[in-house]
Amino acid sequence: MKELGFGIVGCGYFGAEFAAILSDMEGARLVAVQGGSGASAKAVAERHGCLYIEELEALCQHPDIDVVLVVSPNHYHKEPVLLAARNKKHVFCEKPIALSLADCKEMVAACREAGVLFMAGHILHFMHGIRKVKGMIADGVIGKPIVAHGERTGWENKQQTVSWKKKKEMSGGHLFHHIHELDIIQSIMGPAERVAMSGGNLAHQGEGFGDEEDVLMLSLEFPGGAVGTMQYGSGFHWGEHYVKINGTLGALYLDFKDSRILVRKDDRVIAYDMHETPEENEERRAQYVKLEGGIVYGNPSVRPPLFIRKAMIAEMVFLRDAILGAEIPAEWAGLLDGSAALGSVATAETADRALQAGAWMAPA
Repeated sequence: MKELGFGIVGCGYFGAEFAAILSDMEGARLVAVQGGSGASAKAVAERHGCLYIEELEALCQHPDIDVVLVVSPNHYHKEPVLLAARNKKHVFCEKPIALSLADCKEMVAACREAGVLFMAGHILHFMHGIRKVKGMIADGVIGKPIVAHGERTGWENKQQTVSWKKKKEMSGGHLFHHIHELDIIQSIMGPAERVAMSGGNLAHQGEGFGDEEDVLMLSLEFPGGAVGTMQYGSGFHWGEHYVKINGTLGALYLDFKDSRILVRKDDRVIAYDMHETPEENEERRAQYVKLEGGIVYGNPSVRPPLFIRKAMIAEMVFLRDAILGAEIPAEWAGLLDGSAALGSVATAETADRALQAGAWMAPA
């Protein structure tokens, strides 16, 4: 198998794990890392025996690098993607791809014009349970999807240090930073045609808190008359994390807290595990018992749980194979053609505008 050289921009929670994955993956070689103050990137470079490159442009110009992974904070995706494309490097960009639709369009277009692959890092598509649910819907198990609801809520206490993830200008707020559920719902229901959103920062003002909204209620209208609702935020003492899809013949319930999928059809309910192994399912359940909600942020000092690591490995295998010319499975085509990136950002941005205007709006 041909070997691809990889460079990583950003060595936090996911960046450090991607470095570990690529160091052990057939057909991949971790060439260099870059990012942040440099301390975390230097530690990753030392751990995996690769280069630490201080300047972003130098990493993107390195002759041994074929692929650049952009795993930096949300507000700092555009520059590395554009530099990588300019230097004819393939690009993997972690979600949310950008904090504005204009930036997202520019990033996707730059890669197309450069003739390089652009992959959106929407990891849920590689999880066993999500694939199972999308397969059942494609097979007509619940008929035509007509109503969707997603919730990712929890409670957050005052912090000694306010992370960039709690500053809306840098993270985009809950809707952008936790864009996974919106992405999955749109991949099932189609792109939203109109959106409305209400909410605000109701319980987290002052020292020790960020400035993002802590309660968001989103309403969506989909093609063909289907509808959806979503709840996000850190203002919920009773936190939840799930997606429900109701169809003309039945319904599906993705229970992320209990790591299971419930299928209701013909007056019966059948349960399936969210993940492939008991270890993964127990690990997920334990995480939610500890946190009591869906508001989860990674800590760079620890590795992601196994159920996340396995999906990250699947992402990198798919990326490698796609670059090397493998056939693209239909279920993941949207991650490469720009539709997943553009669709989720378009709806999130429009929802933000709708919140400020107090009106229904149509994504561009």
